Amino acid sequence: MQDFQNKVAVITGGGSGLGRELALCCAARGMKLVLGDVDEAGMQETLRLVDTAHPGTESVTMRLDVSRLEQVEELAALSKSRFGGAHLIFNNAGVSVNGPIWQSTVHDWDWVLGVNLYGVVWGIKAFTPMLIEQNEGHIINTASAAGWLNGPSSGIYNVSKTSVVAISETLALDLRDAQANVGVTVLCPAFFPTGIHQSDRNRPADKAETVEKSEVSLKRAAALKYAVEHGRIPAADIAEMTLKAVENNQFYVFPHRKIKQLIKLRAEAADREEGVFDSMNP
Repeated sequence: MQDFQNKVAVITGGGSGLGRELALCCAARGMKLVLGDVDEAGMQETLRLVDTAHPGTESVTMRLDVSRLEQVEELAALSKSRFGGAHLIFNNAGVSVNGPIWQSTVHDWDWVLGVNLYGVVWGIKAFTPMLIEQNEGHIINTASAAGWLNGPSSGIYNVSKTSVVAISETLALDLRDAQANVGVTVLCPAFFPTGIHQSDRNRPADKAETVEKSEVSLKRAAALKYAVEHGRIPAADIAEMTLKAVENNQFYVFPHRKIKQLIKLRAEAADREEGVFDSMNP
């Protein structure tokens, strides 16, 4: 898909980070915006920045919990009623928790998988029929390098992002079987400056139960915070790479080139059938 002018971009997690930068990139291409996020103040700030950079951009927001199918369906209905449809669907909302996987609580699993996994599942379910019917569109799922490389202390996050890669590949094959004119892209960045390490700010009260962090967990969390805050590729650049991938109908996007080499090393470790591959110490 190459002609974005007056088309509609739907972006979950549009209140901050990569979602905000995607909104700015889409607006720069003359698109209309449909933003969904639990962070309503964040979405308003996104719209302020969009209006400053690209005055006259048509937009609408909705407070959205992507783990709830009925709310994602409401977002699809909003896009249809306000703008007549949708064209680019960015299933982008994401959160994370930190700690040894056996210590993770039921609430930890419910929250992270609800946002990272079911948020993508429900986005696909709610919007794909619309794109097929209008015979035009592209679905962009935000996965992660963690969809391919499983580091310590991020078990639930790793599970969720590995699942997003699997879902994206399957979706692309299913759409090919259906002979649908709908593209798919799966975005797999490594660390870059965003708010993912501050996910708890939006954690719902009914899923608040977690465990007290151990000394090792605190060290891992501090390392993650440092890696995110000192990422060399800004979110704006990753957003631009993603839009260019859509223009080129590119399926896999690895903004950090080192990740593909690590994936090859992981495959070699699997071929040897020896110890677990450690991407932190390859």
